[in-house]
Amino acid sequence: MTEHQPHQFERGTDGPKVIVVGVDGSESSLRAAAYAGGLARRQRALLAVVYVQPVMATGAALGVPVAHTTDEIAEGLIADIRAATERVKGIFEVRWEFHTFRGDPFNGLVTAADELKADAVVVGASEQAGHRIVGSVAIRLVKAGRWPVTVVP
Repeated sequence: MTEHQPHQFERGTDGPKVIVVGVDGSESSLRAAAYAGGLARRQRALLAVVYVQPVMATGAALGVPVAHTTDEIAEGLIADIRAATERVKGIFEVRWEFHTFRGDPFNGLVTAADELKADAVVVGASEQAGHRIVGSVAIRLVKAGRWPVTVVP
């Protein structure tokens, strides 16, 4: 008779426990958040909603109140998420947290996924035409090959 070893959790093989979704207020990012919320609910995973505040040195140099503007965006996103959570309370239960990181979207999401020990990353498809040539955040995340990445149109 063989002894059974107790099962050890192996990141990414037991289903996602932490799902990171990047939001920026765009329609595609909000669809990604809704999709990730459904995944988190079905998997009983934690949904980590991440907003990456852009660092705009040129805007700040010109006197534009960049930090204040991005803080307002973050507050608006939190309010929208709370409202959506209230609408489905009692029907769908999802554990979620909101996190803000600073930087460019790609590096901010990489930092978030690393720090939050993400098992999966969900992002919306880029709505910017230039990304078809240069490459979107989604493509760069996929190429990083560190997490399963879902891109929501």
